[in-house]
Amino acid sequence: MFAAQRKDHLLAVLAREGRVVAKAAADDLGVSEDAIRRDLRELAEEGRLQRVYGGALPIAAADRPVRERHDLATESKERVARQAVTTIRPGSTIVLDAGTTTLAMARLLPSGTGVTVITPSPAVALAVAEHSDARVIMIGGELARHSLVAGGGLAMEAIQHLAADVFFVGVTGVDPRHGLTTGELDDAVTKRAIASRCAATIVLASDEKIGAASRYPVLPFEAVAAVITDPLDENPLIPEVLAQIPAGA
Repeated sequence: MFAAQRKDHLLAVLAREGRVVAKAAADDLGVSEDAIRRDLRELAEEGRLQRVYGGALPIAAADRPVRERHDLATESKERVARQAVTTIRPGSTIVLDAGTTTLAMARLLPSGTGVTVITPSPAVALAVAEHSDARVIMIGGELARHSLVAGGGLAMEAIQHLAADVFFVGVTGVDPRHGLTTGELDDAVTKRAIASRCAATIVLASDEKIGAASRYPVLPFEAVAAVITDPLDENPLIPEVLAQIPAGA
């Protein structure tokens, strides 16, 4: 079988099953695992899949630049945001991560609850100020063009002087085997730093993120209190994802 035929087969398996297991693919095609790994590496270099240990996963759609994500799974993000807002206690201090789901949350925050919002995202800060009377504290730093989030040394220094009740974190991949991931190394570092300053971390997982994996790990499931998913999402991986959260978290 030619390499092009093997690659077509691998992409078909990925589309049908949501993942490729290198050993199973090698057995199916009667070739060596080395050949399959080479095919997967070349497909990853072409941007057609994300290589992971033992195989491959789909490219996380949420890894696109923030301007391209506004129209991605909009209704699912809105449902996740609405659920997340119901968990916010009056008088609490929360951190809203950068991202389109947290931006939806910012637009749904009620007034009169005495909430303080901390965020590294100028867009989220402006939305909170426009749609509620919450106190807004911005984390300063260098603005990343890809994600439009403040990061770098100045942001890390500011984060060390903050404390909050809940961190609503956005990631680009939520997979039961490969965990919580994002496509930018600096974003992963910033998210971990913020989580370390919060009493609890809650993951926002709209439907395009379930079963996807990005390059950089953010946090282990053991470090988060909950994963909020779309109640209308029937992705079969959701029960596996939720099972990763420690009991009593």
